[in-house]
Amino acid sequence: MTSFEEKVKDLIARHEALITRKNEPVAESNGVYTRYKYPVLTAAHTPIFWRYDLDEKTNPYLMERIGMNAVLNSGAIKWNGKYLLVARVEGADRKSFFAVAESPNGVDNFRFWDYPVTMPDDVIPATNIYDMRLTAHEDGWIYGIFCAERHDNNAPAGDLSSATATAGIARTKDLKTWERLPDLKSKSQQRNVVLHPEFVNGKYALYTRPQDGFIDAGSGGGIGWALIDDITHAEVKEEKIIDLRYYHTIKEVKNGEGPHPIKTPKGWLHLAHGVRGCAAGLRYVLYMYMTSLEDPTKLIASPGGYFMAPEGEERIGDVSNVLFTNGWIADEDGTVHIYYASSDTRMHVAVSTIDKLVDYCMNTPQDGLTTTASVETLKKLIDKNLGK
Repeated sequence: MTSFEEKVKDLIARHEALITRKNEPVAESNGVYTRYKYPVLTAAHTPIFWRYDLDEKTNPYLMERIGMNAVLNSGAIKWNGKYLLVARVEGADRKSFFAVAESPNGVDNFRFWDYPVTMPDDVIPATNIYDMRLTAHEDGWIYGIFCAERHDNNAPAGDLSSATATAGIARTKDLKTWERLPDLKSKSQQRNVVLHPEFVNGKYALYTRPQDGFIDAGSGGGIGWALIDDITHAEVKEEKIIDLRYYHTIKEVKNGEGPHPIKTPKGWLHLAHGVRGCAAGLRYVLYMYMTSLEDPTKLIASPGGYFMAPEGEERIGDVSNVLFTNGWIADEDGTVHIYYASSDTRMHVAVSTIDKLVDYCMNTPQDGLTTTASVETLKKLIDKNLGK
């Protein structure tokens, strides 16, 4: 019979093999980015000593004591030469928490730090927190803005599903010790809020997503923009929609900013998610747009359709048919690592360059919003390629 020590050794060895597995680029599907073959983070990547009691006296059968369900929706930052993901880890109990995973190269060998993030509570503690967007702001702090979910106390008696969402705000200098600031004050619920990396007119700038309910955007028109006087007491007083929703498009139900935009010589490069309804439920895809350097609220490029959609095994998971992103890293050489989750289950990476992404945004036709317009756009390309 295999001894307890041998079982533990085997468990650790298999875990180490998973973490250190070399990732492989797959053939480019469209010339814009390269997907990588293996997910960079899954529930199985979480440390063995998070999930198992490794004491034979208290766990003689070596059972998993604390189950991990998924790793998803990770913020991202380059820190001390390493690629760091502040991941949303969801336990088997449905509670999410943040944990930092570190890689030397951005595509594989992601290893979680020993302890998850200890995030201080706001005045009214949240039941669940998740989906952190990271911004290294020019004020010298690293900010994390995330969704703070609480039960809706105005729900009818016995309704244990209705919830409210606010934007939680925290900041850090080392990604280990976090200072919790008051949640964002807003007239509407906010689940997707991102901090712009620079001051605008001497103020902090936020990308928002106003919505009437926890799930439904309702009258919320799309991705918003708001200037904040004091980040330590942040309040949305005026909100301008800078990227609208449209009927019969990839973002007709709702859309939301992903990570904070990347500054390029030709404009701010944005990555976002769009949602539409279909027979299988809500379908989430990723799309891109660009705004002006002089006026970050001014849309200067809006390529039609999705930038990335779930493929193959990415389509299957806890919430199927979903891609979501809230983290990317732009290296000094122009390489961009795009971190995205599939079906609320696992994290992936795709790699591109700033030049490619700007070219994609600037030269991909816009959505004409009708079949007729789409056909006319297609015919122009056909005529050009056939020399007519």
